[in-house]
Amino acid sequence: GPRVALLLVYIKSILLHPLKSILRTSMFSLALAIAAAGDRSLWSLADRTAVVTGGSKGLGRAIVEELLDHGCTVLTCARDVSPLADLLSREAGGRCIAIEADVSTASGRALLVSEVEARFGARGLDVLVNNVGTNLRKASVDYTDDEYEMLHATNQASAFHLSRGCHSALKRARGCVVSVSSVSGSSNDATGAVYHMTKAALEHMTRYLACEWGPDGIRVNAVAPWFIRTPLTAPLLAQEPFHDAVRRATPLRRVGEPCEVASTVAFLAMRAAGYITGQVVGIDGGMMQEGFRYVG
Repeated sequence: GPRVALLLVYIKSILLHPLKSILRTSMFSLALAIAAAGDRSLWSLADRTAVVTGGSKGLGRAIVEELLDHGCTVLTCARDVSPLADLLSREAGGRCIAIEADVSTASGRALLVSEVEARFGARGLDVLVNNVGTNLRKASVDYTDDEYEMLHATNQASAFHLSRGCHSALKRARGCVVSVSSVSGSSNDATGAVYHMTKAALEHMTRYLACEWGPDGIRVNAVAPWFIRTPLTAPLLAQEPFHDAVRRATPLRRVGEPCEVASTVAFLAMRAAGYITGQVVGIDGGMMQEGFRYVG
C-alpha cells in the first residue's frame, strides 16, 4: 500500500545519496580543473605574435626578452640590430626576428608593416608595442625646428602611424597596442617641453584609439614609467646628487628596473587583462602620488 511505497522511496534515497554526493564532488573537481586550465591560458602568451619597436637596448630589449619568455614570437626593429646578435642566436628557432628600420620615417614604418603581413599574414598581430623614443633636454627657446620635428616623429608620430598601419593585422587577431609613455605625459619633471608634449599626445592617442577601435576587438593601453635604469637615463643617474634627488622624490626610494616595465607590458598583452583598455598605467614607485613632503 501507500506506506510500502513511501518506505521504498525512502530506502532508494538513502542508497543513492552517497552516489549523488560522489558525482557532485567529481563534477565540482572537474569544473575546478577546467577553470584552473582556463586561468593558466589567461596568463600565457604562448603562440602569440608581437611587434616591439626599438628593441635593441634599454626598455625595448627588456620587453622583447619578456615577451619571448612568455612564449611570443617577436618581430622587433631598430636602426641598428647588431646589439641583438646574442638574443637572435639564442632564439635559433626563429621566435625572435629583427630587422633594421627607422620607424620615425614613413619608409621605415612601411618596411615593418610589410614584414608583419609577410610573416603573420591571415593569423594577424596579437601585440604591438610602441616603445621607440628619445629626448633632448633643453630650454624651450633653444630647440631648433629640426630637433622639434625629430622628437615628434620619433616619440609620437611613429606610434600613431604604425598603429594605423597595423590596424588590419591587429583586428584579425583581436590584438592589443601598448605604448611606452612617461610620467612626463601628465606632469612637469623638467625633461624638456617637447618631450612632455610628445608623451601627452601619446597618452591621449591611447585613450582615443581605445574608444575608436574597441568595437574591432582591439585594446589600447600605455605604460608611464618614471626613472628606469636604461642607457638613456644612465648619464643623469651617474650624477649622485641627481640620483639622490630622484630617490627622495620616489616613495619606494629607488630607481626602477627595465624588467619592471617589461612585465607590466606583458600583463597588458595577456588575456587576463582583456577588459583593460584606454588606460595609462604608472610604473613610478609612487612618484606621481607623492606631492610635497619635506625630507630632512
